[in-house]
Amino acid sequence: MIDYDDSGRPVVQVGGPGPARLLLSQPTRPFEDEPTLDFLIRACGPWGNVETSVQTWDSDGLATFLTSLAEDFRGWEGVRTWHSLCYDLTISAEHRPGGHVQLTWGIHDRAPSEEWHFATTTVHAAGEDMRNLAAEIHTLIVGVAK
Repeated sequence: MIDYDDSGRPVVQVGGPGPARLLLSQPTRPFEDEPTLDFLIRACGPWGNVETSVQTWDSDGLATFLTSLAEDFRGWEGVRTWHSLCYDLTISAEHRPGGHVQLTWGIHDRAPSEEWHFATTTVHAAGEDMRNLAAEIHTLIVGVAK
C-alpha cells in the first residue's frame, strides 16, 4: 500500500494489515550528478524495528524485477533473486501453489561490519497484487528527480 509522509514523499508498505510490515521510504539522490538512489527500509513488528539505508545504482532494476514476477503470474520454477548495489537489501521470490508469490526480504548490515541480518517473508497474489506492488515501488523510485 502506498502512502505519503508529511513532506509529500511516497511511503510503500509491504505486508498485511497486521502488526508486522515493511516500509520503504525517503528516496534520495545523494549525488546530483550520479544515478545513485538511496531509500530507507524498515521492518516493523511486535518484536521491534529494524531499519537500514539501501543504496542502489538508479534502483538496480527493483521495479523491473517485481514487474517481471507479476508478468509471470502463471508461475516459474526455482527462485528468482534481486539485490541492491551493496547487498543491504536482497529479495528472493518463489511461485507457490495456489497462485501466490512468496517474497523473502533480507535486510543486511552494511560492510565492513556486517554484524546483523534480518529476513521476513510476505505473500502476494500472483498477477494483480504483484502488479500493484511493482507500481508502488516504481512510484517511490521515480518520485525522486533524476
